[in-house]
Amino acid sequence: MTQLRKQLIQKLLEIEGLEERASTVAGGSALFYKGKEIAHFHNDHEIDVRLTKEVIKKEGLTHPIDSEVHSSRKPGSQWFEIRFRSAAQVEEAVRLFKLACQQY
Repeated sequence: MTQLRKQLIQKLLEIEGLEERASTVAGGSALFYKGKEIAHFHNDHEIDVRLTKEVIKKEGLTHPIDSEVHSSRKPGSQWFEIRFRSAAQVEEAVRLFKLACQQY
């Protein structure tokens, strides 16, 4: 596990109601908010987050066209792939997670 992934998990677990456990959607490690899976890791630098269609639209986010895991993801999906390769991207991921949690 990379240092950035550890940092991301540590920061996310500070959010009340968020916990890490095995994914029911994709296998591997996932994050649950109030018992609902809202994210799962693809690898040490990428996490899929259930942001909701509304948040994705409001934030003006677009799904990565070069996704290795979800190359055929529909534009209207409620899931959004977040990549983090720097401390600033980890902070942005935390911000987006907080928005996701507000939806549930």
